[in-house]
Amino acid sequence: MQTTPLNDTHRHLEAKLVNFAGFEMPLVYSSLKEEHHAVREAAGIFDVSHMGEFIVRGAGAQELVQYVTSNDVRKLAEGQAQYSCLPRPEGGIVDDLLVYRLPHNPRMGKGSEHPTYMLVVNASNIQKDWDWIASHNTFGAEMLDISDHTALLAVQGPKATEILEPLTDVDLAAIPYYHFVRGSLAGVDNVLISATGYTGAGGFELYLDADHAKTVWNAVMDAGKPHGLLPAGLGARDTLRLEKGYCLYGNDINDTTSPLEAGLGWITKLSGDDFVGKDFLLRQKEAGIQRRLVAFRVHDRRAPRQGYPILSQAGERIGEVTSGTHAPSLDYPLGLGYVASGHHQVGTKIQIDLGRKTMQAEIVKL
Repeated sequence: MQTTPLNDTHRHLEAKLVNFAGFEMPLVYSSLKEEHHAVREAAGIFDVSHMGEFIVRGAGAQELVQYVTSNDVRKLAEGQAQYSCLPRPEGGIVDDLLVYRLPHNPRMGKGSEHPTYMLVVNASNIQKDWDWIASHNTFGAEMLDISDHTALLAVQGPKATEILEPLTDVDLAAIPYYHFVRGSLAGVDNVLISATGYTGAGGFELYLDADHAKTVWNAVMDAGKPHGLLPAGLGARDTLRLEKGYCLYGNDINDTTSPLEAGLGWITKLSGDDFVGKDFLLRQKEAGIQRRLVAFRVHDRRAPRQGYPILSQAGERIGEVTSGTHAPSLDYPLGLGYVASGHHQVGTKIQIDLGRKTMQAEIVKL
């Protein structure tokens, strides 16, 4: 099993460690609810160094990234990030990812005049994504896998800026959403400070050399303690993202789900350049989307689970749950799932089939 550079730190904090995507990762340190509420009300720090990072640069870099991703990378300015996905020719999703356009670096020599990108992919898909992108690299772009040398810490919550400000000379409040800068943080140089996150609580994601992960983690923990910052594990990360309605690869999107079905039409550039799967998605849009990802609230105390059938009020099976949990911030169960078009409107009453009984639920705004 692989480990992140902070594995010893998690053990020292007596985190419950689990196997996630082949990595030994912290599921929870204190309690899921405590960590969840800390992120919503103050701040939390996550070790997400298991994520993968690829550099794509040189001649053909923009053309390659534009072709394999669904969004329009030509719109990215230096210092800007973009949510996107890797679509399949038949409409499925290889992975969802973030695309960063890195600043121009003349020290890189020949080829530095071309755009350079960092692609951040899910840990479970690192090799799969690398192989997929490489198989489409007929553009002559240079690809580098820097995953093993890169640590990623997410400092999330309304007090994230206040906590990090004393550790850096970067004006954090001036970084727009989905933009980033490079700077020094906690005495560590060349930290990529990104105004992104997966919690809906605001904050930053910090990309840095893996050798400095402990230094930055400890500095953030010390600076955050008076503000109520807690280390947070994968359990709280899941409840936070689900409250916000963010998709999780392997649950809500996968190799068989279309980005249009998943409500990701906003990251799918159908009117722009050609890309993998564009023809299929154009045909699918013209024919009409047959199923849609929806959010729902359960009028019960039990949380729905992945795979539970979704029924109409008449008892007809119309879909399936992809994610579900009891939402700590709202104190009721909620979930995501696919339902047949025509049953997807907000306000539609549905049932969740538990086998021996059903739970009443209602489709709500994502």
